Amino acid sequence: MAFDSFGAFIAMEGHGPYVWSCYFVFFVLMGAIAFWSLRQRRFVIAQQRRRMNSTQVRNTSPAGASFTRIEPSQD
Repeated sequence: MAFDSFGAFIAMEGHGPYVWSCYFVFFVLMGAIAFWSLRQRRFVIAQQRRRMNSTQVRNTSPAGASFTRIEPSQD
């Protein structure tokens, strides 16, 4: 598909607004998913660090028996 000018490429024979809005929505959604994923990853890592630190503090106390509470994962 060849276009005579850049303006013709943008207009795409009348289909330009639909095509470019689809591209815009796609990139906005992909950016939002990437941002949410990185934010969620940081949250999980921080949560695991807090859990490890609290477990280490509990393990340093002298106790005859230790029981570890298993929490179900939150999806």
